[in-house]
Amino acid sequence: MLMICIEPESEVPIYTQLTNQIIQGIVRREILPGDSLPSVRSFAADLGVNMHTVNKSYHELEKKGVIRIVPKSGAVIATHDKFDEAIYQRIMEDIKPQIAEALVFGIDEEKIQMMVKTIIEDFKNK
Repeated sequence: MLMICIEPESEVPIYTQLTNQIIQGIVRREILPGDSLPSVRSFAADLGVNMHTVNKSYHELEKKGVIRIVPKSGAVIATHDKFDEAIYQRIMEDIKPQIAEALVFGIDEEKIQMMVKTIIEDFKNK
């Protein structure tokens, strides 16, 4: 069961919080490839957010290749069976600003690698 926790006071937009938590739910195997997400209308009602917020999140997930939006079936978690170079490159570009910020604040390479390892371990253990 996927638990979504929206923090309205966060600087992170609600649609981004939702997108990130759905991706994390997939990593934690709380939702699996082939599973359907709730309809935009029902998910918005459950979360107490605007339908457009959920719709924007679903379109972000679709653009990233995380879900497929199937007419009359809704949003379905996509299956990824093999390595995809384009996705790898996109994620590399997405990570660069965070790595640069860490380096600016004096976090060395070893600590950055430890940070990544800790995050991966957290996903495995939840």
